Amino acid sequence: MEKFFAFSEEYHISEGLETVLRKAAQKVIIAKNQLLLEEGRVCKYIYFLEKGFVRGFYYKDGKDVTTWFASENEFVTSMYSFVSQKPSIENIESLEESSLYAIHYDGLQEIYRTYPEFNLIGRILTEKYYIDLEERTLSLQFQTAKDRYTTLLAKEPYILQKASLGHIASYLGMSQETLSRIRAKV
Repeated sequence: MEKFFAFSEEYHISEGLETVLRKAAQKVIIAKNQLLLEEGRVCKYIYFLEKGFVRGFYYKDGKDVTTWFASENEFVTSMYSFVSQKPSIENIESLEESSLYAIHYDGLQEIYRTYPEFNLIGRILTEKYYIDLEERTLSLQFQTAKDRYTTLLAKEPYILQKASLGHIASYLGMSQETLSRIRAKV
């Protein structure tokens, strides 16, 4: 939890808010290849990933499609399901043993109501999520397969060390064979 408070330190949260967050956050440890969220279920938690590596994915025509990865010191949730409290179309899976802190939806809403200062952090995280989503969408629509790979290599090289080639290819919107050809040339 200290990593979260190091992250939020720049926003100067009050002692009262810190105490409430510490009480609201439950530590969760999940094994490698365990689902944190299964499609069809409502996402009731937002997580802070203290240690580990996870991915979001869904199934399309029987194929597993990876949409995002998260590593240490990042927030993890099915944003659509968590915010709307409707069933998720995605799954969240650990790709290595992971340690997370979970805050329940209802608890987070109460913290927002009781501590308006926390709304700033929520807004900043939402803006980051939106920017990441738009960059990913533009990448998939306008970049070549090679450009998507070299961007990943430059911006998030840890993914190449932690995820399988199949998950990476899916995330980049290409076949594993195409990814192998690109990797051989780069």
